[in-house]
Amino acid sequence: MENCFGIDIGGTTVKIGFFSREKGLLEKWEIPTRKGPEPTALLKDIHGEMADFLKRSGIPWEELEGVGMTAPGPVTEDGCLRGTVNIGWGDVFLGKEAAEIFGVSPVFVGNDARVAALGEYTYGAGKETDSLLMVTLGTGVGGGIILNGRILNGVTGTAGEIGHMTMNPFEILPCSCGKKGCLEQYASAKGMVRVAQDMLSRWKKPSALRSFGTLTAKDIWDAAKNGDALALEVAEYVSRFLGMGIANACYIADPALVVLGGGVSKAGQILLDMVRQSYAQNVFAHCRDRKFALSALWNDAGIYGAAAMVFQQGTFCD
Repeated sequence: MENCFGIDIGGTTVKIGFFSREKGLLEKWEIPTRKGPEPTALLKDIHGEMADFLKRSGIPWEELEGVGMTAPGPVTEDGCLRGTVNIGWGDVFLGKEAAEIFGVSPVFVGNDARVAALGEYTYGAGKETDSLLMVTLGTGVGGGIILNGRILNGVTGTAGEIGHMTMNPFEILPCSCGKKGCLEQYASAKGMVRVAQDMLSRWKKPSALRSFGTLTAKDIWDAAKNGDALALEVAEYVSRFLGMGIANACYIADPALVVLGGGVSKAGQILLDMVRQSYAQNVFAHCRDRKFALSALWNDAGIYGAAAMVFQQGTFCD
């Protein structure tokens, strides 16, 4: 009973990892995410993958300590996933349904960003601290808060949802959530491109950003590293929003460490420095020495966090 599966369900792919309590991650792979109005078909795909791996490895199901799983939506403490916009599911008790299909118990389920934060806390950049805020910068902006080794989840499973803090009450365009002026509209990969395109339409000087047919957040940060004036302005603009949002979150949770993860965080030190500077400008003086770090686990933080849920046999703050 020293092994488990950690599963990270995303809108495009499902990451699957097999973990040993003693040795950590032993093997990982991905499969496409089958979308539909309910999770049954995808859970059967996952079950088939786990069964094939165990058979190939000569490991009986009985040796599993459990299964941990993330989902891209809010998850309440009773295991109810409250819908997934990018997969198509409504409210579902995902852990209960997965346990029935897998024939394994327990199955722990948590929000993808919150579970990624747990993974970073347990196995990654947060190993030396007792609390952290993780901000995931990808297609959207996700967040998770870990206090004393447990996920701060909240009544509806939305604690730590930093991406939907209202940062600009005068924004006229809607966010994917239906609100206007969310942090995600500026600091996500999609939001950064939107900001850059808006600035390009008003910026008359030459810029490397004009040479891209389909502009990406990576293009913006690469150009900023090379000193492109417009790219630097975009980077500083979105970092101001991000630093301000982190400052607001830290007033509530007061974690020891802030971790930046997700695809955009691969911009590296320039992103870390700009965000940290904005944070320092928007927080009390005695909070300015907050530690910041880049993710150590990158895209594997979700499967590591899912495994941590199993091995600690409990997930949320009491």
